[in-house]
Amino acid sequence: MPDLVFPAGTDLLQILWCPLVHEDDQDTAKPRLHWRSTALTAADAAEGQPPRPHTADEDFLPRPCTVSPTPAVEYPNWDLPDGLSERLGERFEALQEERGFDYFEVATTQQSKVGGYPSWTQPPNWPDCAGCGTRMEHLLSVTATEAGMGRWLPLDERNPSQDQVATPSWRAEADPAALEAFGHHMDLGDLGGMYFFVCRTCRDTPYTHRYDC
Repeated sequence: MPDLVFPAGTDLLQILWCPLVHEDDQDTAKPRLHWRSTALTAADAAEGQPPRPHTADEDFLPRPCTVSPTPAVEYPNWDLPDGLSERLGERFEALQEERGFDYFEVATTQQSKVGGYPSWTQPPNWPDCAGCGTRMEHLLSVTATEAGMGRWLPLDERNPSQDQVATPSWRAEADPAALEAFGHHMDLGDLGGMYFFVCRTCRDTPYTHRYDC
């Protein structure tokens, strides 16, 4: 991920969670972030498959898959600055009439990503850092489903029968054969997912997360 900024001395970010339902954490998996050094982690790594918990919620267990980063420009959707949405209302209406889509449909990509903005499905809930009190930065999102409704599709994932130039990427249909092999196959909720936030001002890069369903 070329735009991912690592704390000093690290070049690897691991996202781990316990794949059990935690009632004290909005009935979902409980995640942890770890910034590590590739060299030190490789030296301590054990060979073989990672351990699989004997008891787990299958919806929280990702299947082995790869990541193919694709850059995209995003804008805030439901958390525009106070009054800005009202001031831009006429432009949003003109955009929908001209292009056939609503601003809030396409401002953010509704899928797993690094950086950008959370694609809130519930009212925005930005966390403040417990240490310094400033609003934390959105680090990454792990969405509820990867091939779900409203997903942004790069050209190489679209259905070959579609006009790939005329059809907007957020309205395109994926190749059905490609969808079967695509994504983590987890189900973290209806539409949202887990959003992770960090504070780069405080020492040790503290983090937290929000579950949005």
